[in-house]
Amino acid sequence: LLNRKGLTWGCFFGGYDDPAATHKNIAGEDIIDYIPHHEPFQYYGATSNLEHKRPASVAMIGHTDSANHQYDIADFWAAAESGNLPNYSFLKAPAYQDGHPSYSDPLGEQRWLVETINKLESLPTWKNTVIFVTYDDSDGWYDHVMPPIINQSQDPDVDALLGDNAGTNTPLKGYQDRLGYGPRMPMLVISPYAKHNAVIHTIADQSSILKFVEDNWNLGHIGDGSFDTFASPLTDMFDFSPYYYNPPVFLDPDS
Repeated sequence: LLNRKGLTWGCFFGGYDDPAATHKNIAGEDIIDYIPHHEPFQYYGATSNLEHKRPASVAMIGHTDSANHQYDIADFWAAAESGNLPNYSFLKAPAYQDGHPSYSDPLGEQRWLVETINKLESLPTWKNTVIFVTYDDSDGWYDHVMPPIINQSQDPDVDALLGDNAGTNTPLKGYQDRLGYGPRMPMLVISPYAKHNAVIHTIADQSSILKFVEDNWNLGHIGDGSFDTFASPLTDMFDFSPYYYNPPVFLDPDS
């Protein structure tokens, strides 16, 4: 959808340029930076770059070329420093800083997030930027609030949440095994136009971010049963009135 509108975008992954590269995590363990099965765009032929081909130039980052919109985190900063930040960017920390249990740590994650956000806030483009910070799953943390079930599944062999009752309603477009919502996860919105110190109670999911991107540039929706079609919008998190503006807040990555 972004390509069709002539907009620039990219997926920027820690360790993408050298999939064998390692860093030591806080515990002193050597951790491989790049985790192939975490890279979502490699699962689809239209967006994959399985050979990790490099972009033709810094100026081409975000455009369609040999890299096919798949890049290393270093490419993101090269584009940012050249004034060539893509319209939409998906960033994933190297594994030792991504907050995942067993090989990362919340303090490593904190450092990556704070340093990334501080750098983005210092750019001339900050006045037009929004950062969404989200997570891929609950990692087993207990949630005492049962989420609403917005999409059913009719596969009782694997539907652990509802078991034999999984077939109550027809799943969206007939696609099985997408029973949800699941446990709640944090989501932060950081922007000059984010409502200041606000907690928003809109029921949202990860595809609400896609919906924001689609609505922001009038892209239309993915369709074919994609959750963005009926996800809650994130407009309650913003104030776009002419005189509303949050100044940058630079945090200390150690504290």
